[in-house]
Amino acid sequence: MSKPHGMRLSEWGLLGLLSLLWGGSFFFSKVALAELPPLTVVLVRVSIATGALWLYLRLRGIPVPARAGLWRAFLGMGMLNSLLPFTLIFWGQTFIGSGLASIINATTPVFSILVAHALTDDEKLSLGKLAGVALGLAGVIVLLGGEIAPGSGGALPGVLACLGAALCYGLANTYGRRFRRMGIEPALGAFGQIASTMAMALPLTLLVDRPWQIAAPGAATWGALAGLALLSTALAYIIYFRLIGAVGATNTSLVTMLVPVSAILLGVGILHERLSASQLGGMSLVGLGLLALDGRLLRRLRRVA
Repeated sequence: MSKPHGMRLSEWGLLGLLSLLWGGSFFFSKVALAELPPLTVVLVRVSIATGALWLYLRLRGIPVPARAGLWRAFLGMGMLNSLLPFTLIFWGQTFIGSGLASIINATTPVFSILVAHALTDDEKLSLGKLAGVALGLAGVIVLLGGEIAPGSGGALPGVLACLGAALCYGLANTYGRRFRRMGIEPALGAFGQIASTMAMALPLTLLVDRPWQIAAPGAATWGALAGLALLSTALAYIIYFRLIGAVGATNTSLVTMLVPVSAILLGVGILHERLSASQLGGMSLVGLGLLALDGRLLRRLRRVA
């Protein structure tokens, strides 16, 4: 893996593309959920993505290991980083719009820091991180306040489901540290995680959704599923790993701040969704919290001062 360096224009372009792909996942899933139940969407997403990532490994000559211990770790990561959050977000989007779901998902770094503080010895809260967490949680409170207000339309279950997904991602970030210690090739880790998710999602979907009883979806739904699996999952992972190797995890984490922008633009522009004042206020507080957690803007302001 190459040594991380400053962000070049081409890498900023890849970061923007990654935010569009991950922001697009909220758009694609919202389209697919119009005709299919959440677990079925999860299963189709990870099944197509598993095939695409397997082909990517074959083309790069990366062998798939057969060690049982490694696959147990993949199962844990698949549960925390794919199966549970994908299902919660998709189910949540049956109550709320894709833009709001992406705003709530942007609180993932807040939960990641809280989980790491509670479960690790080397990632404790600093003053800057505490300020970021406080702002992020204030944003969540504003969002929740808007959704339980009169006339909110019963969106609270969707908000809570997406918050649960963000917590799962936070747990997954701490759980995933073991893969770095094991020296797992990132692309192989992605394949193992998604393949394990497919193995877990298959029996659940057959039991709960009984997909053989669902009417065949239309062309728009199939297109959304293909985009969700190939663009927002397989291709997004490949770009993500390339950025991690080129500019490091910290620079790559900036995508968290850009994903809601992409998702909101797609939701408003194509799905004709609208954001309320409380949602915009909550998004602003979450954004300020992410800037505080990132720390670079504050450090640059101090140098200027």
